[in-house]
Amino acid sequence: MALVNEHFLKLASNYLFADIAKKVNAYKIAHPKQRVISLGIGDVTQPLCPAVIKAMHKAVDEMSVQASFRGYGPERGYDFLREAIIKNDFLPRGIHLDPNEVFVNDGAKSDTGNIQEILRWDNNIGVTDPIYPVYIDSNVMIGRAGVFENGKWSNVTYMPCDEGNNFTPQIPDHRVDMIYLCYPNNPTGTVITKEELRKWVNYAVKNESIILYDAAYEAYIQDPEIPHSIYEIRGARKVAIEFHSYSKTAGFTGVRCGYTIVPKDLKAKTLSGEEVALNPIWDRRQCTKFNGTSYISQRAAEAIYTPEGKEQVKATINYYMENARIMREQLQKLGLRVYGGENAPYLWVKTPNDTPSWKFFEEMLYGASVVCTPGVGFGPSGEGYIRLTAFGEREDCIEAMGRIAKWLGK
Repeated sequence: MALVNEHFLKLASNYLFADIAKKVNAYKIAHPKQRVISLGIGDVTQPLCPAVIKAMHKAVDEMSVQASFRGYGPERGYDFLREAIIKNDFLPRGIHLDPNEVFVNDGAKSDTGNIQEILRWDNNIGVTDPIYPVYIDSNVMIGRAGVFENGKWSNVTYMPCDEGNNFTPQIPDHRVDMIYLCYPNNPTGTVITKEELRKWVNYAVKNESIILYDAAYEAYIQDPEIPHSIYEIRGARKVAIEFHSYSKTAGFTGVRCGYTIVPKDLKAKTLSGEEVALNPIWDRRQCTKFNGTSYISQRAAEAIYTPEGKEQVKATINYYMENARIMREQLQKLGLRVYGGENAPYLWVKTPNDTPSWKFFEEMLYGASVVCTPGVGFGPSGEGYIRLTAFGEREDCIEAMGRIAKWLGK
């Protein structure tokens, strides 16, 4: 009999959001007349903007004509999109990239999970805590995370982010090979300053580490002093890979498109000490395991960089950020301690009286019919917090705040 990859058996039986869905479905069965408002899973609710729809229709029409039909596309992505990415997302910030450093994908989740394949299994990793579960789970699958004991993985350096340090992770006092950073942060909604980000780049340069920088929510940054890309920091090209997504930027959760930047300057070493560039290795991996993002999706993504697309996408982002403002203000009026929601569509809320996250989740579900995400699902430092998303309909966000106020007796 063939042998299973036993590292998969170390994972929790269900992904965090699958557990939430099971509990919510059980509630709905028991309370069929009660309308549930979900502020838990970070899925978008606003439709694709007109510029994107127009581009998709045009691309579909092209696919219906032999002269303009397209089959397999380039694994890195079509030049029209990669050039638009460089021109609009990086050049205005003084960042110069080669098109061959841009890899178009089907969303940031795939690449943040797959990127670890090009690095040795026995590298150690460091994560801010709490953190997006994909980072650790994908490393567990390959055997890199070690053994799960007392709520933590033995080969993972956890860098707590909580009220005590103003959600600013402390630089490790030892060498870490692979460092996952996500800013604006999912789940806390907090951001990192250029000064703090520079410390991480300097640490990585000194220790020959690699930073895996998830910038999926950078379009939500409102503060002009907050960096949108790690490459705004001098030296980052030699130590960092960066991930971007159109899922939350332009509502592409059902369309699937994003991109990853792998600079040609970025290198890692073999056991014998030979330096090897990672850009061609990632390209080789993609050419073997990925057939490219659909032409229609890439034309849709290109459209968000048009003048009309930029204006329309910004309007959608403003809609969600107004939701966040309303929710933040209302929750604070209830006496709750709220973080995030100013440069990101997530709010990180301290539970009253240090109520455990899952307990508060169930109390809110059964008391207000509102769904949140338990903070502990994102890591040990998430215990005693919940995450709320601002991606809902305006009316639902307002009604949810009213329900929570009534439930808490405020």
